[in-house]
Amino acid sequence: MAHYNRSSFADGLREAGLKPGDVVFGHHNIGFFGIPEEGKEPERIVDLILEAFFDVIGEEGTLVLPTFTYSFPKGKVYDPDHSPGIGGAFTEMVRKKPEVYRSLDPSVSVAAIGADARGITENMPENSYAADGVFGRLLDREAKICNMNRDIGTTIVHYAERDAKVPYRFDKTFHGTIRVDGEERETKNTIWVRYLHEQTKPVFEPMDELAEARELCSKVAIGRGFVKVMTARDQYDLVVDTLPDRPWFLTAAEVTGRPPKLEEFTEELM
Repeated sequence: MAHYNRSSFADGLREAGLKPGDVVFGHHNIGFFGIPEEGKEPERIVDLILEAFFDVIGEEGTLVLPTFTYSFPKGKVYDPDHSPGIGGAFTEMVRKKPEVYRSLDPSVSVAAIGADARGITENMPENSYAADGVFGRLLDREAKICNMNRDIGTTIVHYAERDAKVPYRFDKTFHGTIRVDGEERETKNTIWVRYLHEQTKPVFEPMDELAEARELCSKVAIGRGFVKVMTARDQYDLVVDTLPDRPWFLTAAEVTGRPPKLEEFTEELM
């Protein structure tokens, strides 16, 4: 029995708040939607979801997906055409499409498709979380977050943590190799990492609950699953505004009530 189709998926995205011309970023788990009417082959499901997004955001819209690799921290060469991302099957299948642009960020690359794909992905700065990096660009473009079958948290949270100067993360620079069309060059990349401690593990459920309580995000059922939509600016502001009163708001310490002591931190990457 089918649980959804292209039309109902697009209807759900519209109901959640997406509209023509939107720049959309999110993290996804598409398996929970169930079986689409058009067929259950993985390639067909991916194409159906892409088609539904562009039915809503139109030719003037842009879809941005995380294709993070953390290549340099892992001591690996980053090749935008071949380095697999860690974001799951949906993002992996989309990034391989010929019309997709992928950023030359050896840690937190994104793949983008649509009208502004090139502008969002080209000329990445050395620091992945700099204001002129992809997360700053998403905020500048008034992007919307659309997460599939998960809480509303995105990597924009870490961008906001950096601006808020949280004590449990720091900039760390890695050196490595980028390979483009067979040609290699040595470079460096700075990313915003956390101090390795049980209580600094990212936890987004409290933020998700607060966003819902303040009616900053919408949740709409599609098939057996759901999508959540929130503006990137609302997510950024929610984090920055909440951290002064709840400094461990985005970590395991918020849940356990046991914030770590700063002297317990070691400069290691998660």
